[in-house]
Amino acid sequence: MSTPFTTYAVDDRIATVTLNRPQTRNAIADRADCEELVAALRRADADPAVSVLILAAEGEGFCSGGDLRGIRGRNGIGPLATPADTRDNYKRGVAQIALAFAEIEVATIAAVQGHAVGLGCDLAAFCDMRVAADDASFASSFVKVGITPGDGGAWILQRVVGYPRAAEMILTGDRVPAQQALAMGLVNAVVLRAELMDAAHALAARVAVNPPRAVRLSKRLLREAQTATLAQTLELSAAFQALAHETADHKEAVDAFVEKRRPRFTGR
Repeated sequence: MSTPFTTYAVDDRIATVTLNRPQTRNAIADRADCEELVAALRRADADPAVSVLILAAEGEGFCSGGDLRGIRGRNGIGPLATPADTRDNYKRGVAQIALAFAEIEVATIAAVQGHAVGLGCDLAAFCDMRVAADDASFASSFVKVGITPGDGGAWILQRVVGYPRAAEMILTGDRVPAQQALAMGLVNAVVLRAELMDAAHALAARVAVNPPRAVRLSKRLLREAQTATLAQTLELSAAFQALAHETADHKEAVDAFVEKRRPRFTGR
């Protein structure tokens, strides 16, 4: 497609990646769209001036998932000519998005309005935090079109909301409105639609005010601890602490506390 799938901007340590196909409710059409989103995530992660990334979207909906026209035509992010081609398409396409979210060290926040459906629901779930507009809804709706989550949703959803809730979402495919999503822990906050981006930026600013290296190390520790034992987590924690204690920002934070002044972090 001629319209770029994403736009990218950075302001005051906060990167904003915006899904940019409102005419299709930001459906992901092909592997190029996947690669563009992965590149945006990696761009933010490689920039030492970025501490937080907001995943936002243009238009009425956050993301309607995979483009069903491409799925029907067997030329999009899903089925291709043969099962072997389809398997490769998933591994090189949507799977790379999931892996990029798993690997990124900057904090991530999804700002969700309207529908987050299928892959769109899982994009939001892969972020560390989610702020939803009051008109938002979430649906792991793959079963409704006779398929299974092909993008890592079965892995991430149960880590966000627990197995029973994830099972309910995936096996029924039903939509979960914003307030229900808040009650089940799928989102951190629900705000008025007009206040969505302000709320997402306010949350991002609360993270970005902290020492950048400590934020990245803490994010990595959280991710690794999801699948590690306590002993493994303690070992990694000690290693990360050894690194953090040697940063200039740690020294500045301690000095500022003792001297009763605001710290001035440099990312070093």
